[in-house]
Amino acid sequence: MARPKIKITIEERKGTKNCHRGHKVGDSYDFDTERGKLCPMVMHVLFPAIDILRYGGSLPGGGCNHKGLFACPDPEVLLVFEIEKID
Repeated sequence: MARPKIKITIEERKGTKNCHRGHKVGDSYDFDTERGKLCPMVMHVLFPAIDILRYGGSLPGGGCNHKGLFACPDPEVLLVFEIEKID
């Protein structure tokens, strides 16, 4: 069985500075083909949740369990990333 695709989108910026990797609100990435373009710090945060989605699990939280929001660990930048399983 093929694993589902994962789309990663930057939804919001709450920090005071621009991302040192150049990420900005509205940027979107395909996990399978573009994950190398993402900051390693945020991939460290996203990877466990992506693994849950790709192997049949669901994320905790409200109604929609095939996507979730996660924050960049850099407190001065603080980008909010959405990951979404695409069937």
